[in-house]
Amino acid sequence: MSHEVGYRQLERRAPGELRRRAEAALARLASCDLCPRACGVNRLRDERGVCGSGRRAAVASLGPHFGEEAPLVGRRGSGTLFLSGCSLRCRFCQNASLSQLGEGREQGAGELARAMLSLQEEWRCHNLNLVTPTHVSAQLLEALALAAADGLRIPIVYNCGGYEALETLALFRGVVDLYMPDLKVSDPEVGRELAGIPDYPEVARAAIREMHRQVGDLVLDDEGVAVRGLLVRHLVLPEGRAGSAEAFAFLAALSRATALNVMDQYRPCHLVAPGDPVLGRRITRRELEQALALARAAGLTRLL
Repeated sequence: MSHEVGYRQLERRAPGELRRRAEAALARLASCDLCPRACGVNRLRDERGVCGSGRRAAVASLGPHFGEEAPLVGRRGSGTLFLSGCSLRCRFCQNASLSQLGEGREQGAGELARAMLSLQEEWRCHNLNLVTPTHVSAQLLEALALAAADGLRIPIVYNCGGYEALETLALFRGVVDLYMPDLKVSDPEVGRELAGIPDYPEVARAAIREMHRQVGDLVLDDEGVAVRGLLVRHLVLPEGRAGSAEAFAFLAALSRATALNVMDQYRPCHLVAPGDPVLGRRITRRELEQALALARAAGLTRLL
């Protein structure tokens, strides 16, 4: 099955549209509202808000990744571009050195575009996996316009924490082929406790609805590699803190064919001490099995 990626279809129908989208996104950096925090800092002057990023995007690492979900990995790996910084501030972040502590090197649009093309040409990855793209979505659109003009043609994965502004997602309509958001927690108070954002559940659900509206359920090619659609991640937390039952009920109402990865790799790290009475331990096998049973009971049929 052949598949023309979204951004190439977009450019064929409306030449220059990627550049126009990039310009619209870059203009919003003057009083930044790319994520729901809407810090309002002038990132065009390199001011920094919660995400810690200024005018340029910083890259922590680049290369094929074989630890992602099987439909993304295929035989040649998912082409991951790990961005530094994050609009979330999760206490339990397992990549805090990248997301919160500034690891990575700033790059301009041309260098970012060359990095994207290298994942296609040198490593022959199945897709371009933009990891934590939200806060640098303008810079990524700027680079994508250049990379597409130079022959980028692999699907784009928008791999995010789920805390997304609908206005920003609208800029990626017809550009992103695969959305892979987290659905972290279902209780506003848990959102406040773990990330300082009580509106996380409401915002994430609205964002995931929009993502599904744009790309639909997960579609695989003849080799079982994802080419389009939505894939949701849900990290099981100790003592049911993630609100798994509520999360799965929401996803099933969206579509029972929603592809879902129920993740078991939680561990206490970053700002969570091992002695924390709730989060200071890994989940048990029983907790994982209970979460999987809840997903099936909700009617979800595509568990990865």
